Amino acid sequence: MTLWQVDIHPAPGQPDILARGILSEAKELGLETCEIKAIRGFLVQGDLNEAQIGRLARELFADLVVDHTVVAKVGEASLAETPAGFAHLVHVLPKPGVTDPVAESARNAISDFGLTADAVCTFRKFWLSKLPDEHLQKMCSKLLANESIEQIVHGPLNLQRLHVGSTYAFELETIPLRSLGSDELVSLSKARTLSLTLIEMQVIQQHFQKVGRDPTDIELESIAQTWSEHCSHKTLAGRIAYKDENGEKRFQNMLKETIFAATQKIRRDLGENDWCVSVFKDNAGIVKFHEDFHVAFKVETHNRPSAIEPYGGANTGIGGVIRDTLGTGLGAKPVCSTDVFCFAPPNTKTADLPPGVLHPQRIMRRVVAGVRDYGNRMGIPTVNGSIFFDENYVGNPLVFCGNVGIIPPAMSFKETQPNDLIVAIGGRTGRDGIHGATFSSVELDSQSEKTSSGAVQIGNAIVEKMVADVLLQARDRGLFNAVTDCGAGGFSSAVGEMGAELGAEVWLEKSPLKYAGLSYTEIWISEAQERMVFAVPEAKWAEFEALCRSENVEATVIGRFVPTGRLKLMYQGDQVGELDMHFLHEGRPPIERQAFFQPVAQPPLQLPPQLDHRATLLKLLSSWNICSKEWVVRQYDHEVQGGSVIKPLTGIENDGPSDAAVVRPVLSSRRGIVVSNGLAPRQGNIDPYNMAASAIDEAVRNCVAVGADPARIAILDNFCWGYTDRPQTLGSLVRAALACHDVAIGLGTPFISGKDSLNNEFSYGEGADRKTISIPPTLLISALGQVEDVSTCVTMDLKQPGNLLYQVGKTHAHFGGSQLCQSLGLSGGDVPQVDVPLAKQTFAAIHQAIQAGCIAACHDLSDGGLAVGVAEMAFAGGCGVRVRLEDVPCESRQVGSAASHVAVALYAESNTRFLCEVPRKNAQQFEKLLGSVPHAVIGEVTDTGRVQIAPPADSQAPAWLIDLSIAELKEAWQKPLRW
Repeated sequence: MTLWQVDIHPAPGQPDILARGILSEAKELGLETCEIKAIRGFLVQGDLNEAQIGRLARELFADLVVDHTVVAKVGEASLAETPAGFAHLVHVLPKPGVTDPVAESARNAISDFGLTADAVCTFRKFWLSKLPDEHLQKMCSKLLANESIEQIVHGPLNLQRLHVGSTYAFELETIPLRSLGSDELVSLSKARTLSLTLIEMQVIQQHFQKVGRDPTDIELESIAQTWSEHCSHKTLAGRIAYKDENGEKRFQNMLKETIFAATQKIRRDLGENDWCVSVFKDNAGIVKFHEDFHVAFKVETHNRPSAIEPYGGANTGIGGVIRDTLGTGLGAKPVCSTDVFCFAPPNTKTADLPPGVLHPQRIMRRVVAGVRDYGNRMGIPTVNGSIFFDENYVGNPLVFCGNVGIIPPAMSFKETQPNDLIVAIGGRTGRDGIHGATFSSVELDSQSEKTSSGAVQIGNAIVEKMVADVLLQARDRGLFNAVTDCGAGGFSSAVGEMGAELGAEVWLEKSPLKYAGLSYTEIWISEAQERMVFAVPEAKWAEFEALCRSENVEATVIGRFVPTGRLKLMYQGDQVGELDMHFLHEGRPPIERQAFFQPVAQPPLQLPPQLDHRATLLKLLSSWNICSKEWVVRQYDHEVQGGSVIKPLTGIENDGPSDAAVVRPVLSSRRGIVVSNGLAPRQGNIDPYNMAASAIDEAVRNCVAVGADPARIAILDNFCWGYTDRPQTLGSLVRAALACHDVAIGLGTPFISGKDSLNNEFSYGEGADRKTISIPPTLLISALGQVEDVSTCVTMDLKQPGNLLYQVGKTHAHFGGSQLCQSLGLSGGDVPQVDVPLAKQTFAAIHQAIQAGCIAACHDLSDGGLAVGVAEMAFAGGCGVRVRLEDVPCESRQVGSAASHVAVALYAESNTRFLCEVPRKNAQQFEKLLGSVPHAVIGEVTDTGRVQIAPPADSQAPAWLIDLSIAELKEAWQKPLRW
């Protein structure tokens, strides 16, 4: 057995891309820079001779056009040679047990050469010029490696062998629970990362006192996973005593009585025209779409893992939500993805970061890379998303990942049958991801990076692509009765949910492992990625297994669904756990939480008496929340599968910001799906009700702006909040949920799925010096619209000089939480509100006008208001535009001075507004279709290449408040994130 090291260097004349990236990030993060030389490599353990490993180095590991290799046994002097001018040698390797996808693929490829490797590991190797020890340590821990998943070795590697696990000696562990006092129960929950409250621990204690024995460790872990906030949504779906200025209300199940209730009412009102198929009962929501296909949609959060290990957290976030789609009904085919991220500003100074926090720029780079690599490698286009920046996301970045799939109508439902085999396919089980579900329910602190590495998983998109291919073939051949993804809680959740109505017996030793040494409990709760669980009739197992084998996908029977009403867990013939399914799924105690909401008194906004509007517009365009996200978008493949109609970027140079994506998922049909999102966190701390209403309005109007039928838009909710055991924090969440109920019913937009992520707070310091950072109350609304014929869709870029520019919708003097206030350092003012009946009327009118061919371009007005919207339409289309503020429909025209009217008209972020480019020949028909919806011609498209905005007639301002070239405007918009 030999351990070989293969160093892969850039070939002579080729750039050192890895080192260049490290130096760039070091400079941006304010770390001391030095000379760096960087390479990558492989460690290969096996009975391989020098000629064989040399062949693998040349033909498999390296591209000899741009690489050259050095091969030797680990520890030989040739591998430790330090280039002239360098003083430090650093190796970075995955920690034992951490998934290494490239190594896994390499090991499989080695077998294609007719050779065998017992173990493969990737590494990165750095030489650095002389640095003081403390600077070297900072460079290693902050830039070269992530210590939650990687190990740093200073100097040459001195390994005898690669760690591949050790033999596990079975010993049943029983937890002495029945005799514990209250403090001991709380300590037990914390020590084992169960995230269970005292009352929950007491109910479990009482259950086992009743059955006359103590629980085993696997039973306690099973209950904790099933009862976790992540899996059971026990806060939102729990009892809440809510109080606000209007009185008191008691919820038995807050989700059911707000968001679910809205959908139920909409469906009742639709009657036989109900187009919802499956809502809040499967891994994703399903709606009708096409005679041959329904559409499934799900958006998930992956916040805590992304704070600890951004690449792996985001990687498995998108991988997990793709599996949600695959595990919906009998399996939906993924057709496109969406992602929304919330970070602290990337220019945050390193010295200002709390201890234990990764720099926001590093988090952003690695999160984007994680989503990019997974989606691109699976061949699923990422077509929509957004990024929001706020200082209070510094300890808790938010990572939302969504996926849309199509599914034949007859395969939209599933049901496990008695005596079906429990079959696991895909990735093997390892220690990565243990306690992921319960970890997602706790508050982060300065030690989380060091103590929670087990809760972080690393994905392998190639394995998931193979799983997806097998699943869809098996579905079409009728080889299984039910399927679900093996996500949060691992087998414990997947098998527990599938067998909830029947019962199940699981043989844990049958599960294929990544390496030896896992205990029976680790096998049961591991959240290792790329695994799906099926209910397969025994008569179809042989065909199912043969199909999997033909596609190189591992499939294993790990148990059977049995009609006992109990969950029985076995390991090598020994019973290690047995739980009543009813207690497991229904036994969690209903805890009534207290919630109250008191409006925050907002002082009137004091706008500066004079604004340099030219400078203000440029500043708004270059602000983090408005500037171009092209650096991110260009990394995603949004064309794969060939169905993208309106891409994330549009216009004559394909670099303008689309309002929504349009995808044609069935290439033989012209029907399209529309994907958009709405997010307004800056308003959350001021008025959560109107924040939620604004998020819904934005998501819907983005859909409508490209041509979606407002009568066929479904929405999804993702609540990310702070510590909801505080009554005022929970009260703000209830307030937002009430808005979701009211606005959804008013617009006729049913919620079909959702997810929450609570306790998003970060604490550091001790005692009186302890500080806590809570995220802004954040509600992401994702919208799924439909268009009958994609050829009727419109984009936001201006098309033709001479066309008229209309504002549709009225501007109000609402600046609370606006981008103008943030850019100018102002506070105060009311947040935007939604006139729901008028919004419904407006959306219908815009849709009719698009269908009638009256509109050449349409853009929703949101962050930055009219000024930003006009600029974006102009530079996206390469056209100039003249605007007359005198004609803008604006309430301040009657209540304020000319100066205030100018500010409101230009920068207010009122809801339900559109800018529409209308050919003159269509103007009369357009206005007729709008009817009583507020609207006005405010300007025209020109061939000047300039954005020119004229003041009101009674203003003392010069002829043009703003007169800027579209080149200057685009440069301001593109420069900040031109990384």
